[in-house]
Amino acid sequence: MTVPNTPAGSTPGPDPFAAPPHPSQQPSLPERTPLGPELRIGAIITAVGVLLGGVLGLLWLWLAPRIGYQVSGNRILYRDPEGEELIGAVGVFATLGLALGLVTALAAFLWTRARGGGIAVAVGLALGGLLGSLGGWQLGIRLGPTADLRAHALAVGDGGRFDGPLELSAHGALLVWPMTAMIALLALSATFGKREPDRPPYWAMPPQAPQPPQPPQSPQFPADRG
Repeated sequence: MTVPNTPAGSTPGPDPFAAPPHPSQQPSLPERTPLGPELRIGAIITAVGVLLGGVLGLLWLWLAPRIGYQVSGNRILYRDPEGEELIGAVGVFATLGLALGLVTALAAFLWTRARGGGIAVAVGLALGGLLGSLGGWQLGIRLGPTADLRAHALAVGDGGRFDGPLELSAHGALLVWPMTAMIALLALSATFGKREPDRPPYWAMPPQAPQPPQPPQSPQFPADRG
């Protein structure tokens, strides 16, 4: 039935007296991830990285080779002029950073695997690894021998020997930990990460019920205004 004074082919507007649609029939909006849990996870991972920086500093102090000096008269000489202690100290620091990067990435992945990870995990690993490397570097230097070679030489006297301070001659080693953690997290997420369930093939899907035939619509004629 056509509303009077309605041109043919036009669609009537919405009925203002119609009941609102049921909430179950309304399109659902995608749920937003709460910001609080994401920040908490990132802060925890960062804090763990900072704490492990102390472990890095102690291990570096214990394992890294040091330059040896000896006092001869009023001169301070190298015990081994061709030694490679500087390169060895950098290598030990980079190796420890590599190991800590792998450990922290694996632990963070296993902890957050059920929830699907998130950007907070990656940021926490990168920031925690960088801060841990900086903290371990400074801790190893401060706990090691003094950098004042003259004072140390006066303390041991003529003919005495002493070890020089720890030095990180290549500061790029500070990035080994965060970069290793990021690469390991990416590899773990791509290999063992949470995935959406695959859609079953078309032959395994249940058949759809046939749609009832629609009744033919009667043609609409313009209302007679006479």
